[in-house]
This record gives sequence, structure tokens and C-alpha cells, in this order.
Amino acid sequence: MAPQMTDDADTSNGRSTGPAGADDRTTEVVHLAEELLTRRHGATVRLADPEDLGGSTRSLVVRVRVAENPFSLPRTLVIKHFHDEPGAGEQSIDRFHYEAASCQLLTAMPSEERASPMLVANDPAHRLLVLEDLGRCATLADRLEERDPKAAERALLGWARALGRMQAATAGRENDFGALLRRFGERTWRDPLADDARAALAEVPDQLAQLLRVEAAPAGVAEAREAARLLGGSGHRAFSPAEVRPDNCLLTGSGARFLDFEWGCFRDVALMGASLRLPLPSGGPARAQPAGMAEAMVAAWQAEITPVWGELADPEVLRERLLQAEVLWVWLSTRALLPAVVGVRPSGRVARVVVADPGEDAPAVLSALWRRLGTDAERAGHVATAEVAAAVVGALGRHGGEAVLPPYPAFAGCGQE
Repeated sequence: MAPQMTDDADTSNGRSTGPAGADDRTTEVVHLAEELLTRRHGATVRLADPEDLGGSTRSLVVRVRVAENPFSLPRTLVIKHFHDEPGAGEQSIDRFHYEAASCQLLTAMPSEERASPMLVANDPAHRLLVLEDLGRCATLADRLEERDPKAAERALLGWARALGRMQAATAGRENDFGALLRRFGERTWRDPLADDARAALAEVPDQLAQLLRVEAAPAGVAEAREAARLLGGSGHRAFSPAEVRPDNCLLTGSGARFLDFEWGCFRDVALMGASLRLPLPSGGPARAQPAGMAEAMVAAWQAEITPVWGELADPEVLRERLLQAEVLWVWLSTRALLPAVVGVRPSGRVARVVVADPGEDAPAVLSALWRRLGTDAERAGHVATAEVAAAVVGALGRHGGEAVLPPYPAFAGCGQE
């Protein structure tokens, strides 16, 4: 989970001291950051008052006050320390390398185009990042949990525009990203979605037949497998933070800013646009969107990317690419979620990245994903895909899929899609 970066007006005696009960690991990480900044600036830097910002099982994130600063460091900073090492095996990805390279890529951009906190320093040996503190501000998740639908709508549209601006600004920078990763020792890089998506395209027809007794027509399977072309060099590739959870988006005075790039990568921009049409883009408890909200977000995102990819201003071209991307998200999520929905153990490694964290609502989430795919496929004239979607939704109804996803509190009482 991403931190919420906050401001602090406290003062201290200029030494690295933690609050009562601060654990030894936090103190050690603060000392590592002091040493890193001191080496970088050639003079003593002291940090104080570490504040736990949440982190995750893989990392520790703390905010500190710069207590002794012979240079022009900001008054507060955020430290992120990765304590997990990359797992063994071909599929492992070193999250520190990917986040550090992502932060370096975005930090090198002009400030008006930067969609992230600025990277102040990094220490690969200790798996440590020192980042700009973006200050006290709400997250997109905060707005969705409040009771102000207009504020939530503005936040969602601003989020979609910011995602589009980030993609437009990073077009053509894939080689730069690869070079940054190589500096961290990564010989090659890959989209963490791609392997799982290809596996889903191969495996989901059998899953549907064995677990739901749905025989996907060959034409529907063929239409789905056409979507694999988005996973390669499509000519519409840009940086994606991969996990665009609402609590990973800070609503600053300068617009939306994104946190957590552990899965940062370059991929076809349609995968981002399509995720805006689904119950929730990557992570968090899935909720229904108000009627028309998905279309409004896609339009806001589209307006930002078309100056770079002019052909995507064509509604027909965009509709086709978004549908293919939507197929990838839905099939990927099906491979990951369907075994649990029907009460069986998955037969192999499940997807690392799905479009929504279902929590206890897996049947409703999966049904909502297929229902939306069916609607969009029918509108686009993809009859075979629409028929597969209708059959899956019907079969999921026997496993709790008839339940309707609840809305976010901000949109309670509004008509849902």
C-alpha cells in the first residue's frame, strides 16, 4: 500500500531520534538515509522525527524532518526502504530496481510534466530511496470515501487526465527506461502483466469449460487472442505505473501525483485507457462506477494522449484498441479469480497483477468485469466476444455472481453502471 505523504511542523534537537516506540529497523533506515545524503552532499545531514507512512509487507516508508542541512534540502523528505530481495526463478522481478528506474525516469522530466515525487537520492546496496515529500494532501481514495459526489467526480477526471499526460510525456522514452534498468543490473526488462496475460489467453477457455461448463466458441477465443498484439511493440507504448490504486494517487495543488512504481513498465497505452472502464483500475476493494463515469474518464484520458497518437482521436480506432485491452484485463482477472469463485485451488501460479482486488466480492467482481466486456463488445460489433461474456455471466450467477457491486460512498444514491 502506498503512503500518504504529510507535512510536519515539529522541531527537534538536530539528532536522529524516533518517536516513543519506534522500532530498531526504522532507526536503522533513517541512519542509512543520513549516510546516503551526507555522502551525496559532502557534509553532515541529520534527520529526525521519523513518521511511519504505512509501507507494505515488502517495504518501510517513513517521513522525516531534515534537522541539520548545510545545503538546500527540503524541510521534510520521504524514505522508502525495500526489505524484500527478488525471489528465485525466471518470473521474479526486483521491485527496487523497477521503482528506482521509474523514479529516475520521471524525475528527469520537466517539473510541469512530472507525475511523481522527485527522487532525491538512491542507494542500491541498501535498497533505499529518498524522495520528495509532496506534503499534506488527500488521496483519490479519500475523495471516493467522502460524501461529496462532485469532488469525487473532479478527482476521478483529474486522475484520468494526469494518467494521459504522463503517458504522452513518456512516449518514446522506453529505451531510456531500459538503460536505467541496466544500470541497476537488469539485463532485460518486461511488463509484469505480459506473461500472465499470455497465459490467460491460453488457459481461460479450458478454465471456463472445466469450472463453469461454458464452452467458448472458437470465434470468441480467436477474437480474444487477437488482443495479444497489444503486449508487443505496438507503436503506442508509454510508461505505466502499473498499480494505479486510488490510495496511490495524491491530489496536490499541482494536480494528481502518483506513488509506488514497483511494477513500473512501458506498455500499450490502451491498457491504461481500458482499465478506466472497469470496476476499479488495479487494486483496492472493487466498487461500481456511476453511470457515464467510465466514458467521461476515458474521454479525459484520450484528450491528453491524442496530441502524441493522433490516430487514437478516431472513435472507431480507439474503440477497437480499448476492447482488445479490456479483453486482456478480463481474461487475466478470470485466470486469477475464477478458481476461488468456484471453490477450487488454482492449478498453477496465479496472476501477479489483476484489475481489481476482489476481497470477499470475487464472484460479483468477476461478473461485473464480464458484464462490462459483453456490453462493450456488443457495441463494437464483436458478437462472438459478447456471446462468451453473456454465457460466463450466466454461469457465474450460480456462484454468487448475481450480486451487484456497491458504489463508493461518494456516489451512494447515484445511478450505477
